[in-house]
Amino acid sequence: MMLYKDIKVKNNAELRKLLDDLKAQLFIYRFQNKTGTLDHSHKIREVRRDIAKVLTVLKINESKGGAK
Repeated sequence: MMLYKDIKVKNNAELRKLLDDLKAQLFIYRFQNKTGTLDHSHKIREVRRDIAKVLTVLKINESKGGAK
């Protein structure tokens, strides 16, 4: 689980890379959940929340008018 303060110090390029990585991780977790090989199903919720945090920071940065 990522902390908001760690996310908001990253620039937009790093945030987009992180977002891609998190989406890939979510895909893997969902696949494992469907096949029954995921041991900790709470990981899906954590990754979804991390994605939301990253998207929130990206939206804030864009509304401020530039890359941080």
